[in-house]
Amino acid sequence: MSNIDMIEAAADRLKGHVRETPLLSSPFLDEIAGRRVLVKPECLQHTGSFKFRGAWSAISALDDAARNRGVIAYSSGNHAQGVAYAAAQHGISSVIVMPSDAPKLKIENTRALGGEVILYDRATESREDIGEALATERGLTLIRPYDEPQVIAGQGTTGLELARQALELDVTEGDVLVCCGGGGLTSGIALALEHHAPGLRARPCEPEGFDDVKRSLQVGAIQSNNASSGNICDAILTPQPGLITFPILQRLCGPGLAVSEQEALHAVALAFLRLKIVLEPGGAVSLASALFRKDQIEGDTVIVVASGGNVDPQIFEQALEFLT
Repeated sequence: MSNIDMIEAAADRLKGHVRETPLLSSPFLDEIAGRRVLVKPECLQHTGSFKFRGAWSAISALDDAARNRGVIAYSSGNHAQGVAYAAAQHGISSVIVMPSDAPKLKIENTRALGGEVILYDRATESREDIGEALATERGLTLIRPYDEPQVIAGQGTTGLELARQALELDVTEGDVLVCCGGGGLTSGIALALEHHAPGLRARPCEPEGFDDVKRSLQVGAIQSNNASSGNICDAILTPQPGLITFPILQRLCGPGLAVSEQEALHAVALAFLRLKIVLEPGGAVSLASALFRKDQIEGDTVIVVASGGNVDPQIFEQALEFLT
């Protein structure tokens, strides 16, 4: 089970390899949100998302024999790129199982970063079954995208940075909004905040119709989504919260928030206009929640973790139409 000691150990292994992302602000966003908004742009992280943190943490924690045999992961794109790049940096091979309808950019990037990409149909095939079978067949270590203690520990380093940066700005209370799929980033950040910024509360943010974490927290038991695809926020579409992550979310997080596809796209446009950063819709639901669910947020300051920026150009063009 992931804990603060694992997160701090992961932070030590990540030193010199991970980018520390800043906290950004804009008076224009503050005005829309009705409070101070601080944005941590993990879209500026290696491979364009926070996923590099967890990938490096997991690979660097393996013993030499396991690491040298190579790793395998399944992902719609951001974990895929993070694992492929972290593996390449360690000089080992990686196999990545990706849905055939994943954004073209993410598939191409994963291959370019050195990953052997195996495509599957997410409507009819199980990525878990494919991953487990290939791991056994080839002797590879499976690095799950969120239900993996060392991955959660790596994502939790985002929370360590955030806690320190918030304190430097005299922000000791408020909500921390986190884009949430299976809950690896949200639970890792929540664990870090519990120990280093207990006045800050992590809250999961999801797309409407795929708000399994929000509903699970409401009823106190894991709930599943009815569909596995069909939303522009592809990066955070997961069937249900993780078995490891959900108890952490349940213990430490505030209520979940959900936004529409149009609100996520609008947040992408505003992030570009006001912060000069590029987000993908799934990486912008936290910002969308801060801007368009302000009546559900407490405090004078809200912190937003913008989790990824791997957006296809045509989707970005669609987002920018909100500015015309």
